[in-house]
Order: sequence, then C-alpha cells, then structure tokens
Amino acid sequence: MILLKKILLAFFGLCAGGVIAAGVYAFLAIIGVFVRLMGKTGTRKHIILYETVIVLGGVLGNIVDIYEFPIYMGSFIGTIFLAVAGVCVGIFVGCLVMSLAETLKALPVISRRIHLAVGLQYLIFALAAGKLTGSLVYFWFRMASMG
Repeated sequence: MILLKKILLAFFGLCAGGVIAAGVYAFLAIIGVFVRLMGKTGTRKHIILYETVIVLGGVLGNIVDIYEFPIYMGSFIGTIFLAVAGVCVGIFVGCLVMSLAETLKALPVISRRIHLAVGLQYLIFALAAGKLTGSLVYFWFRMASMG
C-alpha cells in the first residue's frame, strides 16, 4: 500500500509539473518572446533550431531540477560557470520582462501616471541598475557569510 501511494504521488507530481511547464511555455509563446527575439536578431530562418533548443532547455532543465546531481568544477571554474549562467538567466528574464511590458503597453501608462515627458529610458535603466546592485550586494554578503 505504501509503494502504491509513492507511485501515485510521483505520477501526480510529474503530471502537475508537466502542466505548469506547458503553461509557462504557452505564456512565453503567447506574449511573443520567441518571435520578438527572432525578429530583432534577424534569425527567422533558424526557427527549427529555436524550437529544438527551447524543447531541449525545458527537458534538460526539468531533469536537472528533479535529480539535482552535483557538478564538481573546482572553485575558479565553478565561479566562472555560475557567473556566465547568471548573466544568461538575467538576459532571459530581461527579454521576458521587456516583452511582457511591450505586450501590455505598460510603459506609456507608467510615463503618463508619473507625468514623465522625457527620460523614460533612464528610469528603466535606473530600476534595472538598482535591481542588479541589490542582487550583487545580497549574494556577496551571503557568500561571504558562508565562506
């Protein structure tokens, strides 16, 4: 009976995870992140490559998340790997946020509400720089307290 319970929990957990992952990918596709990236970079002819990389990223991301296997790279190489991975994740989140902002047409609404005639790009840059600074300070002190 306990084995059946574990099998059912694993099955329902994987099904729920699959539904959530499908919802996230559908959301990204609907707001036009992928199409906008292809248009801005002029790489529409590589749509099959985009589709393959998106699916592989989802599958490999789920495998790494489920099994949590350690990757030993040493201190220096591991730090470089984490820095590159952090930059890549930051670029993706930035693309997602800007695509969502353009889809919702939030920027004109914000500029009208705060009565900003010029300089909206500087406000966005200041918000992003503040977020970056806060993240760096948080992780710096967290890593310093662990070591």
